[in-house]
Amino acid sequence: MGHKAIEITDTNFEEIIKSSQPVLVDFWAEWCGPCKMIGPVVEELAGDFEGKAVVGKVNVDENAAVSAKFGIRSIPTLLIFKNGEIVDKQIGAVPKAVLSKKLEAQIG
Repeated sequence: MGHKAIEITDTNFEEIIKSSQPVLVDFWAEWCGPCKMIGPVVEELAGDFEGKAVVGKVNVDENAAVSAKFGIRSIPTLLIFKNGEIVDKQIGAVPKAVLSKKLEAQIG
């Protein structure tokens, strides 16, 4: 099955974005159509970037604190963190290549 995107919550969020690797965070919800489209892409990225980047998902309905902290208004919103700081942002569903390129740019 390969590597899967990790479940990120209000509780473990801070710890995860402190990773020395770039961290891609997908803010999503069960009821969101475009989120369902991008979900499998995010899972694939988790496999593609295994060992090079951290890929995780935040369910906005279950993790209101983190979502509010970053002012997430429309989903899916994907944030890329490096050393705990936001270095890139993507709102809305986009092709896998777009996200791959953004993540690639933060590695090394």
